Amino acid sequence: MKKLVLVLAVLALAFPATSAAHPLGNFTVNRFSGVELSGADIYVHYVLDLAEIPTYQEGDRVRAPGFASDVARRLVLELNGSRAALVPIEHKVSTKPGAGGLPTLRFEAVFHAMPTGHSPGSGVSLVVRDTNFANRIGWKEVVARADRGAAIRSSTAPAQSTSDELRAYPKDLLRSPLDVSFARVEYTPGSGPGVPPPLDGGSAPTRSRGGFESLVGRGSLSPGIVLLSLFIAAFWGAAHALTPGHGKAIVAGYLVGSRGKPHHAVLLGAVVTVTHTAGVFALGLVTLLLSRFIVPEQLYPWLTVASGLLVIAVGGSVFWSRWRHRQAHRRGHSHAHGHEHDYSHDRRGILGVGVAAGLLPCPSALVVLLSAIALHRVGFGLALILAFSLGLAATITGIGLVAVLARRAFGRLSFESALIQALPAVSALFIVAVGVGLTLKSLPEVI
Repeated sequence: MKKLVLVLAVLALAFPATSAAHPLGNFTVNRFSGVELSGADIYVHYVLDLAEIPTYQEGDRVRAPGFASDVARRLVLELNGSRAALVPIEHKVSTKPGAGGLPTLRFEAVFHAMPTGHSPGSGVSLVVRDTNFANRIGWKEVVARADRGAAIRSSTAPAQSTSDELRAYPKDLLRSPLDVSFARVEYTPGSGPGVPPPLDGGSAPTRSRGGFESLVGRGSLSPGIVLLSLFIAAFWGAAHALTPGHGKAIVAGYLVGSRGKPHHAVLLGAVVTVTHTAGVFALGLVTLLLSRFIVPEQLYPWLTVASGLLVIAVGGSVFWSRWRHRQAHRRGHSHAHGHEHDYSHDRRGILGVGVAAGLLPCPSALVVLLSAIALHRVGFGLALILAFSLGLAATITGIGLVAVLARRAFGRLSFESALIQALPAVSALFIVAVGVGLTLKSLPEVI
């Protein structure tokens, strides 16, 4: 048993957790509409690929017998300007294990629409628009094909699926997935009956199992396994903090600009821990209780805007404090008053920077929370999330300590260059610039 635990620990440390088990993220609802023009008939092959969190939220509804008809009502098909009714012919639902023991889901259906009032050989203008899950993020794709005498004259949609009908997403498009839910096709129908596309029973694509998420689903929870899991969760939290984001540059810039001390870096780490953990719990409550009104992934752009504005406020405050301190020093104001002001400023600044760095909850941590609820391991899940947050904060704290010690090392140098004297103000302006960048980047997503 001890050897098995050691092997698991080594493997966990050697292969860090992936940020999301689904290729496009735990929040995504991915959609495919295949318009099949076959002879005189029109078919639509429709596919949904739901990641872990949407499956947790919408799984019962998708599996319900009437869901195919609901999809048809939100799948708009117009022929020469008139909407055509889509009738479900066949549908199928399949699942696969995802991150943290949560399933992922694939829904497939074939719909039929018979055009009326057209003679064979006459041109038809077809428009298809998918409005299903319109408020959810994910891959959106439309294709159009023709056979059995039908011929496409022009189309805004390709004939081949880039994602193999949501079975294999191209790796080079994962960061900028297709976003096509509309197509216009000009075609000539055939004269004979068409053949509907078959449901091949293709299951949801294979996902990489997120290492952090998999901890909550372990079969045995002996004290040794629990302690090892908490250690691994903390390690992955620390590794996750090294990925882009998480306010590392902001923390370093703040501690340099505010002439921070080592205990300030430790306090920043504590604030990051509390903020990140609370953010995961809050987003979990939204997912469980308010998903009909608020889609969780839509909160992320707003949280990023709030984080950016908070960073701007902190950077501006640090710059203003440094400028006032310098002016007071020139006028010979008391040193004690300056220390009192700086202490009050430090507390506000540390709180602001810590909240900004931990405000965006990690999706993997949310998956762990939902998995823990589904598996009736709430206490264990909360402990894993706290350990993950502590690991993340440890990295942030370490970066802060490096910044403080580096500033002190420069401060011992005997030269008095203008650059060294201006470093706190430059750091403050850098914080403001980062905050402006975060805000501008996220504003288009919330407007």
